[in-house]
Amino acid sequence: MSAALFVAGTDTGIGKTHAACTLLHALRARGLRVCGMKPVASGCTETPDGLRNEDALALLAAGSAPLPYAQINPVALRQPLSPHLAAAHEGVTIALPPLRAAFDTLRAGHDAVVVEGVGGWRVPLAPGLFASEIARQWNLPVILVVGLRLGCLSHSLLSAEAILADGCRLAGWIANRIDPSMEAVEENLATLRELLPAPCLGVLPHGVGPAQAAAWLAPAGLVD
Repeated sequence: MSAALFVAGTDTGIGKTHAACTLLHALRARGLRVCGMKPVASGCTETPDGLRNEDALALLAAGSAPLPYAQINPVALRQPLSPHLAAAHEGVTIALPPLRAAFDTLRAGHDAVVVEGVGGWRVPLAPGLFASEIARQWNLPVILVVGLRLGCLSHSLLSAEAILADGCRLAGWIANRIDPSMEAVEENLATLRELLPAPCLGVLPHGVGPAQAAAWLAPAGLVD
C-alpha cells in the first residue's frame, strides 16, 4: 500500500498524462481524496497567470479539488525540449529538494498523490540528475504506461528492466490504445502480460476520456 505513485512511460507521446488522469479518476471513485503532480514540465505556454503546461492542467482538473498551480507543477519551462536543455536555455536550475517540498505539501493533504514523470524513464533533468531519481529517491512505486503501437514490446521490457535495476518497485502497468489501427493487439497484450514482471492494471480504449476510461482500470491494492 502506498499514498503516492509514480507514473512513468515507455517513451514520450504514449499517453502518460491520460493514464495518470484516468488513475486519478479511478481512485476518486473509491472515495479517496487525490491529486496529480507534474514536478517538471517543458513546453509550457505563457498565460496571464504565468507559464502553464497542458499536462499539468489536466492533472489539476482530474484531482479531487482545486489547488495552486505551482504546487502541481513547481518547474514550468517554456521550450518543448528535454528538461535539462529547456532549463539551461532559461537559466533555471532543476533540483530535487524544492520538488520534494511541493510533493510533501500535496501528500499531507491527500490520500494519494499521482506523480507523473517526463518522457521516458531516463530523461535528464540537470547534469547528473534524471527523472527516474524522483521515483527512486522518494521511494515511489512505479506504474509503467505502455503505448500500444509497433515497438512497444521492446520499449516496455527495457523500461521495466531499467526501473528494477534502479531499485524501484514496478507496481503495475497500464496499456493505452494510442494506435487504433495496431495489428495483433491481443497477441501483443498477451506477450506483455507474460513478460512484464508486474500485473496489468487495465487497457485504456482509444478516444475515451479519463473520467469514462477509469472503468477500465483496477487500482485496488495500489493505495491504502
